[in-house]
Amino acid sequence: MTILMAYDGSDDAKAAIAFAGELLKGESAVVLTVWERTAMASARASVGLMMAVDQLGAEDSAIEAAMRELAQQGADLARQAGLDATPRCDPDSVAVWSTIVDVADEIDAKLIVTGTRGLGGVRSLLLGSTSDRVLHHARRPVLVVPAPDVAAT
Repeated sequence: MTILMAYDGSDDAKAAIAFAGELLKGESAVVLTVWERTAMASARASVGLMMAVDQLGAEDSAIEAAMRELAQQGADLARQAGLDATPRCDPDSVAVWSTIVDVADEIDAKLIVTGTRGLGGVRSLLLGSTSDRVLHHARRPVLVVPAPDVAAT
């Protein structure tokens, strides 16, 4: 069985990995970090930051490298939790949730694992949470692990 685990470095994502490791020890997992190109462009524009095209390429490369490192950290956590994990990093196609659903289809994941809230902040409040969108659009089972503080109560 291959599990797709959405990972953004948040405490919720870490809790989801830990829970999945307890539940599915020894299973194969792909730890996916999705980076938002459009969010980065919007952030630049919102602060009036205009960059030359060659600078944008260098900045995008640096962001992609950081996101690959984040995916590797997630895979390391998954291995520590008892899963046979490999990292994967993809830019978003349309939205983060859409990329998660598409990658799950591509690798024929038997299960998608995600935390309830990630690092989306205000943007996720305005657009709806990634986990909610994955849950409603995935064509396969989805395990949504509650935040550590919610799970303890």
